[in-house]
Parts: sequence; structure tokens; C-alpha cells
Amino acid sequence: MTKKEIKRLTLTDLMKEKEKYQVKDDVTEVVLVERLGVEVVLRKPEKSLCVDTMKMGRDENNDTDADEYMVYNTMVEPNLKDPELKKVYGGTLPTDIVAKIFEPGEIALLSDIAFELAGYKKGGVKAVKN
Repeated sequence: MTKKEIKRLTLTDLMKEKEKYQVKDDVTEVVLVERLGVEVVLRKPEKSLCVDTMKMGRDENNDTDADEYMVYNTMVEPNLKDPELKKVYGGTLPTDIVAKIFEPGEIALLSDIAFELAGYKKGGVKAVKN
């Protein structure tokens, strides 16, 4: 967007175009996992899930527990919480299924996309110099 295309948001805009500006909760994103040649669907995470995941962080070994947690809780297709899937793949923790299907880098990227759906990451907001 160029400087000319950017306009200052006004109260009139907010009132006239409520649907355009109101935060939506039912947001999903179809994501291609190239290595597998398949698409999966992630849903926008709730604020509490984002906060919990950020608190988990990554440890010094770059463990992806936080990313696995985010992916497990936001992937709606396929449903990684399906009990039959757990029987097939096994694992101790519910989130173990994520690492049994996706590579570590894929998990991190899927987690990043989920965060982006909630407005985190990728600098969607920045200061404007006058």
C-alpha cells in the first residue's frame, strides 16, 4: 500500500462499516503442506491459547512443544484430537500426534500461521513517522 492509499480511521468509518472493522472469531485458513502434498485447515486461536503458547516458549534445545501445542489446538481438518487417530499413532501426550505427522519446521510454520490469524507476528501494525 502506498502512502496515498492509506487513510486515517475515523469514528464515521467505524460506525458505517462495522462489519469491515469488527474482529471475527470464526476465521480459518487452508494451508498446503508441500512435503505431504495435502491441505490442512487451521482456525484462528483464542487469545488465551496464544498467551498459553507464548508462555510455554521454546527451550534451549529449540524444542517445539509450544508449536505442537498450538498446532494441535488449532488444526480443525484433520481433527488431531480424534481418539481413533491417537490409537493408530500412539504417543504419551495428546500433542505427540503433531510430531508424528509433521516435520519440526512444518510444525513451526503451521504454528506461525495460527498466530498470524490472531494478529500476531509478521508486523501487521507499525509506527508511522510524521
